[in-house]
Amino acid sequence: MEHIYHKKFNSGERLHKKGVGVYIYGKHALMEAIGNAPRAVKKVFLSPEANTSELRGTLEKNKIPFSAMKGGDAGKMVSRDASHQGVIAAVDPAEILVDFDDFVSNLKPDENTILVLLDELTDPQNVGAIIRSAAAFGASGILLPAKNQAPITGAVVKASAGMVFRVPIVELGNVNRAVDILKEKGFRVYGLDMNGEKKISDEKFGAPSLFIVGNEGRGIREKTFERCDVQLRIPMNPKCESLNASVSAAVVLFYWSLGHSGALKKNG
Repeated sequence: MEHIYHKKFNSGERLHKKGVGVYIYGKHALMEAIGNAPRAVKKVFLSPEANTSELRGTLEKNKIPFSAMKGGDAGKMVSRDASHQGVIAAVDPAEILVDFDDFVSNLKPDENTILVLLDELTDPQNVGAIIRSAAAFGASGILLPAKNQAPITGAVVKASAGMVFRVPIVELGNVNRAVDILKEKGFRVYGLDMNGEKKISDEKFGAPSLFIVGNEGRGIREKTFERCDVQLRIPMNPKCESLNASVSAAVVLFYWSLGHSGALKKNG
């Protein structure tokens, strides 16, 4: 069996190197990959017991190699509790990453443009859930630091419901440089912070918006936090300490979308 290993995240490494692959699993995730980023799919492994006749036709049409999954193979590729439905695919996440300079050069923002920047999040479930919410509410891109950031893995793809293949995933070499460039292009920068100076309900969101979601423990890094035009907070019952990163992002993105139905149409 061709071996494309599931890369583990180590602090300080780049988000993804060309040719370093991961495994995604489940029919839905694979169909999203084929439909939106077929070049990223390198090989598919199918369980003989699964009903995959239609899927095989799709793979043949897209000239994606596939082979039978032998006993014990699944446990070597994904966790034993992964609901893979008899479908596991080796993908190269580097194929879906977009260079920031290329991305921003083609960006024509208006008041319905929203970007989400993840500032060194480490939990794959949070990363995937935020990508899913961003896609649901019309984001034009997800910005990820190249280092110290949980990379795109099978768990992230699963948590995103395959949305990593639908929304541009933009790799940042320097987060603060990217924020400065976006501000020059007219973006208003919002940092999500439980002690933020302004409630989300008090902000009009009349310009292109960049939302920054900080690390699960320490929040947004200091130099990046200083670049925020507004620190936003979600009004909450004082008996509740805080919401986790993905839930906070979903709440803020939903509230933003209430006044920007054009984003759903533009990115639909």
